[in-house]
Amino acid sequence: MTTTAPAAPPGERARTRSAPPLGNRPSRQWRIQERWAWAFVALPMALFAIFVVIPAGMALVMSFTSYSVIGESQWLGLENYRRLFLDPYFFIALRNTAWYTLMFVPLGLVVALATALLLNRNVRVSALFRTFFYIPVVSSTVATATIWYWLLNPQFGMLNVALGWFGIDGPAWLYDSQWAMPAIVLMSVWAGFGTNMMIYLGGLQGIPPQLYEAARIDGATWWQQFRYITLPSLSRTTFLVSTLLVIGAFQVFDQAYVLTKGGPANSTITLVYYVYTQGFGNLEMGYASAISFVLFAIIAVFAVINARVTGKDNT
Repeated sequence: MTTTAPAAPPGERARTRSAPPLGNRPSRQWRIQERWAWAFVALPMALFAIFVVIPAGMALVMSFTSYSVIGESQWLGLENYRRLFLDPYFFIALRNTAWYTLMFVPLGLVVALATALLLNRNVRVSALFRTFFYIPVVSSTVATATIWYWLLNPQFGMLNVALGWFGIDGPAWLYDSQWAMPAIVLMSVWAGFGTNMMIYLGGLQGIPPQLYEAARIDGATWWQQFRYITLPSLSRTTFLVSTLLVIGAFQVFDQAYVLTKGGPANSTITLVYYVYTQGFGNLEMGYASAISFVLFAIIAVFAVINARVTGKDNT
């Protein structure tokens, strides 16, 4: 006895007839969607090539020349790079930048994480404080520097006045070569921790609350919950924030330019500030480009080291 398969509904038969068999060319609608997808991808890639890739390539070529804006340039080969490693001011800028990074990155991590932990609560006032703490991020560097220039004034600045309440004679800050860089670090942390705080808040809100409930049932203290639940769960977030802080630290320029102009006694000259002075002050664009690519190599090395140290648990 033979059996026949039940007839498919009319709608199913229509769809079966319209669907192309396996291996056929894609439909016209699919090809149109593919073209639009490539068009949307092509626009940002074109902008990236025009404003990033091509200028970077031109700067790389320029680093091997004596280009100085005015006059004709000559091909120097590696002469700019040899000169760079014999330049004492380059090593002063490198030392100052390293010192700034060693202070700025740990302090920025601690302040951002501590603030995020305080504001990670379901109360109305938390949203208000999040807004307040984010305001310095969207403020201009000149306005921020003006505020801190007044706060760090050695005679009537609010910071030294507050230290005087505890019997501490505050330093001259921006006028003292030993305290000028720590003063810039304080301003930089205050001006930029709002972004890192929001990143940490996103990471904290992604931790399942069941983990904390189970830990409290087992009798875990606040510190134990923070050490064994919060910190491991924020490993990816910490990797992102620390990488951004390292890159931002090596690219510091605005604060030193507005507050101290590299002084006193060259104590706040940073690598980017030195690139600026050589390129736009001395009109040695080729030499400034060489410094820029050495700075790029340094940032790349530290980014890889940071990925090894803080991102080892992210696989």
